[in-house]
Amino acid sequence: MSTPASTPLLDFLQRLQEAALAAFGPRNFDPKLYIDLSLKSDLDAVERAFAGLPRSPDGSVPAGDLERFIAAHLGAAGSDLVYAQPADFVPEPEGFLPRVRSPAVRAWALEVHALWRNLSRRVDDAVRERPDWHTLIPLPGPVIVPGSRFREVNYWDSYWIIRGLLVSKMYATAKAIVTNLIYLIEEYGHVLNGARIYYTNRSHPPLLSAMIRAIYEKTHDKEFVAKCLPALLKEHEFWTSGFHQITVWDGECSHNLSRYYAMWDKPRPETSTIDKKFASNISSTSEKQKFYRELATGGECGWDFSSRWMRNPEDITTLETTSILPVDLNIHILRMELDISFFGKIAGNHNIATQFLEASKAREKAEGQHWAAANQNQNVFASNFVPLWMDAFNSDKNLVEKVAKSLRSSGLLHAAGIACSLTNSGQQWDFPNGWAPLQHMIAEGLARSGSSEARSLAEDIVIRWIRTNYVTYKKTGTMHEKYDVLKCGNLGGGGEYMPQTGFGWSNGVVLTFLEEFGWPDDRKIDCEGD
Repeated sequence: MSTPASTPLLDFLQRLQEAALAAFGPRNFDPKLYIDLSLKSDLDAVERAFAGLPRSPDGSVPAGDLERFIAAHLGAAGSDLVYAQPADFVPEPEGFLPRVRSPAVRAWALEVHALWRNLSRRVDDAVRERPDWHTLIPLPGPVIVPGSRFREVNYWDSYWIIRGLLVSKMYATAKAIVTNLIYLIEEYGHVLNGARIYYTNRSHPPLLSAMIRAIYEKTHDKEFVAKCLPALLKEHEFWTSGFHQITVWDGECSHNLSRYYAMWDKPRPETSTIDKKFASNISSTSEKQKFYRELATGGECGWDFSSRWMRNPEDITTLETTSILPVDLNIHILRMELDISFFGKIAGNHNIATQFLEASKAREKAEGQHWAAANQNQNVFASNFVPLWMDAFNSDKNLVEKVAKSLRSSGLLHAAGIACSLTNSGQQWDFPNGWAPLQHMIAEGLARSGSSEARSLAEDIVIRWIRTNYVTYKKTGTMHEKYDVLKCGNLGGGGEYMPQTGFGWSNGVVLTFLEEFGWPDDRKIDCEGD
């Protein structure tokens, strides 16, 4: 299991975070910035200098003094990673997006492809020399970061980054990402939410096996698959044991399903000031610890935050993420089991192949019942439709067409894509925001189903999503992490931090959609008429 996400460095940086909030004020304040700073000298010396700073009568450090202290004693956030030119990047890969016929869309796609260079990093040598001065974990290989405040590898983001890299023919870079994630399993027992020490208490939606499968389908590298297999067994154990596993009774027999559950009951270090403010009206120590666990678990689920996890959409203290058995999480684990079975065959390990095929059948049965129950929920979320991503569920043409009809009438589909939910809670994983991973999982599942009606709906979703990405790119010069689906060309908002740019998974999904669906020369790319 992982080590606790608490070290003397993190304790100090959280105190610095609080001092910065008091000194600089809440406007555009991002607490993660201060947790990502690195030391320029030993912590004892930095703490002595911090303790010696002048204080106002209310105990706060004057802004100018704190700015000078940070400049003198701390390295900038993100300086622990340095730019690394990807060895397998070329400006226009051979056979790149042959189905994109529109010159304007093709030119844009090449610009998105070129963004991999901007997001490519390697760990600075100083991190390996003095790991105790940094919150960054010294991964062995080059990385692709999501962008902006996300200055480190993030787990589930990496799946869609890899899908885009495969379109860009950057197979070595894609494999390096997987190698880094496996390093985290070997060091901590699971893939962390992200490659910083404050993430060791939680994971992220488990898509490592899907990354390896996607790479194999492009490269047919059996040696790579065999090398990855032992780590996947550890990953599966993490998600199907301990606090993550729940046994449910359906009236006839019991089934094992999984939930998100962070091993943490304190404020998240990267958002400590925010979490403490959220919890300020909770008087009971045990209730406060429970709430902090729910916040950290919200980080593990990737949907941080959403009314999906809240009893009251207007009150974040009603989070109950650990009490929910998410349909999409169990779909990811079902996919993992099928992938491991497939990889076992490739590696010649028939015991593993058989064991995980049987495990997948049991989970598929439980998940089929689970999905039916989720679809009866009066609260509609895009996650209800994620099971379509699995061949086990998209191979039934009648079921797929029924679900496609349900999606059309759900209220989730808008001018620029699929909304997370129908609830405008102010949280970023709620209405009216749409996110690249959700568009991709649902559209790809529909497209792979064999139903022409479902394929048509998938293409409709793809066209809407590509247009809003294109138009906002032309307006702002950047790709964005989320979009407002109510209107083509609008940016998303809400949540704990300012909207981010870059952006790894948005780039990957656009390239993946263009490879699968193309773009004819006579189809408009702007928003006019939408």
